Amino acid sequence: MQYKTLCSDLDGTLLTTKSDVSDFTIAEIARIKKHVQIILVSARMPKAMTYLQRRLGIENEPIICYNGAFILHGSNEIASTIIPIEHLEAIHDLASFHFIKLGLYYKNEWYVDENTERVRKEIAYTQATPFFRETRDTLLDWKERAVGAHKIMLMGQKTNTDRIFPELQQKWGHQLHFYRSNDTLIEVAPKTVSKLSAIEQLLPSATGLRNVIAFGDNYNDIEMLKKVGLGVAVANAREEVQSVADRITLKNTEDGVAHFIKEHLLF
Repeated sequence: MQYKTLCSDLDGTLLTTKSDVSDFTIAEIARIKKHVQIILVSARMPKAMTYLQRRLGIENEPIICYNGAFILHGSNEIASTIIPIEHLEAIHDLASFHFIKLGLYYKNEWYVDENTERVRKEIAYTQATPFFRETRDTLLDWKERAVGAHKIMLMGQKTNTDRIFPELQQKWGHQLHFYRSNDTLIEVAPKTVSKLSAIEQLLPSATGLRNVIAFGDNYNDIEMLKKVGLGVAVANAREEVQSVADRITLKNTEDGVAHFIKEHLLF
């Protein structure tokens, strides 16, 4: 089948390194982009995705940011769903009790309260720079501006993130998505959105999803891979992701997405 749209996660999937795509991936995207719409789908903020769009030569396409909470097409905001301030304040209180730091994201704004090793890694990986100020001050500012978060990142150690994760799910699991990015990071997104729901919003026709090939590696990719026409997991994906995928390709560090494109998307 000739797929009309290709949707790909970034970190651990399309990116060969922590922060960039390979020349091979750029070449394969260049080969197919006249025939297939390429949509980047990520938990990243916009500015951490648009430099990759430029590298791939697909600046004219929409991007799905923050696990579907913010959809952009150039400067046009197609959809925006935020976590309300009352949830942010309550999660901040619980995180502080567990000695866990927060990263707060709204559109292209990113706030942290100190320059930790984890934050420095995020800067290097995403080519984005945060604003440094106390989380409580950010929450006060956002309350005055009547805005909320497109994403919360909880940053701790494995022991305290293990402890807080079931508490978060118990208190707010019916309203928010909680994803374990790795042993020390928990990402929080609005429950009403997902990568899949964002794709469905961009491709509203009844046959839209059947014409999509998607690539992913982590828990927040599972729903997307299950529902599209062809869901492909990279070999480094979590076992739960591989179990729902239609196909498995090579690891991201081995250009798995590009190899699959070269072998299966022929024009």
